[in-house]
Amino acid sequence: MKLYVIVPLCALITFTQQAPSRDKCVCEFTNSERPFPHDKLSAAEDNASRCNTNITPQKTLELESLLLGLERRLPRLQEDVSILEREDDGELYGVISLQVIENELLEIMQLMDKLNSTTLEHQHLTTNATKQLEDLKAEMDELETFDTMQVVKRQRENQLLKSNLTKCRDKRPTMQPSQPPYGNCPRGQFRNITGPWKFIEGEYPGSHKYGAWGRDPKPEAGKESWHWLVMLTSGNKYSNYVRLYSSLSALIVGQSTPGNVEISPSNPTDNTIQGPNVVMYRGALYYNCYNQDEVCRFNLTSKTVTNIKLPKGTRYNSKGNFCHLEKCYPFTDLDLATDESGIWVIYTTNQDFGNLVLSKLEDDEQFRLGQTWHTSVNKQGVTNTFMVCGVLYATRFIDKETEEIFYSFDTTTGVERLNLGIFIKKMYPNILSLNYSPVDQMLHAYCDSYMVSYKVLFS
Repeated sequence: MKLYVIVPLCALITFTQQAPSRDKCVCEFTNSERPFPHDKLSAAEDNASRCNTNITPQKTLELESLLLGLERRLPRLQEDVSILEREDDGELYGVISLQVIENELLEIMQLMDKLNSTTLEHQHLTTNATKQLEDLKAEMDELETFDTMQVVKRQRENQLLKSNLTKCRDKRPTMQPSQPPYGNCPRGQFRNITGPWKFIEGEYPGSHKYGAWGRDPKPEAGKESWHWLVMLTSGNKYSNYVRLYSSLSALIVGQSTPGNVEISPSNPTDNTIQGPNVVMYRGALYYNCYNQDEVCRFNLTSKTVTNIKLPKGTRYNSKGNFCHLEKCYPFTDLDLATDESGIWVIYTTNQDFGNLVLSKLEDDEQFRLGQTWHTSVNKQGVTNTFMVCGVLYATRFIDKETEEIFYSFDTTTGVERLNLGIFIKKMYPNILSLNYSPVDQMLHAYCDSYMVSYKVLFS
């Protein structure tokens, strides 16, 4: 008896006829394709994952921040040297200016060292990444030879087709957006902060835990370099004066001119300061009036106080504080802020169930409350707020070394963001007030009786 085996032709497999036995038929299966190297694919995936871990957008941002910091610091140093050359009397102010210049030179050298080390690190990273990418490309080219059905090639052609289709759609005329971009800032969007750049103990190091300091964004003529300081002196709750300094150098060494400008001879009393969230604008001090749901404006020239009442239901007298999980900061119900566009007040009301409320203060002769915005973030989950270019930013406590700028609200578009992820390196655990200065784009923080400043970076 003869046995006939009919086998279809196939490119991938072949059959070999065996000598038949009397009881059964056996066929041998042979795969003509090479076995796929799964170990090489796994190794390539691991290498690509490590490459993605080593090269991140944050590394580029770090280098950009260092370059921008150096670009901003060098003109400032040149300006300080020029001032020293003009005012050098060989005595007190010359020594003070030299000390400031020496500190700035030291900071610039540290910045350059950091820049050099970061650049060298990036060069090594680039060299290693280039070699890894070349190796990965060679491995993937080899692995692609196993794709006899050309699936990868077809996928690549489809991706190219989709890309060309997207470009074709983008060339069609489109309507301009009805809303302007995020914020309204001539320098671009707020991206990050660096520092701390300055750390000042002041005249009373370790004393007056609560307070605020900064610069007037719209100073009177001749007072462009002046700095102001408010320290809460009565149980870290109240104050009745503001202290002025003719320059940063004077603030560093504690030479106050003209000294204390009193709002009232007694403390606390009507129209004196309650809480640390204080700002100065156009020669006037803005703050929470003592025992009132009102904002006070104290004119330093005329020594007069003007009040404006906030909406009904505004929380005050330490009923609407900034907080974190471990504590609340007393008498921080009202937070005053300045930016490029003017002066603002941040607070909360019973009607808003504790959520942040933002109002513009119109500082004309009438001193009135302007437009108001309502947000969705609760004030007790916030430790501080500040304004930059019409955008409200809020911070929260991470740990004793770190504060996070996590939230923003754009008054132009009404857009809220809850995932900013901009971190502040703290010198002391608590930031008790935070003021942005559009004059020099610095963020001035008052931290447990010490004054610290950070540089704001824009895109």
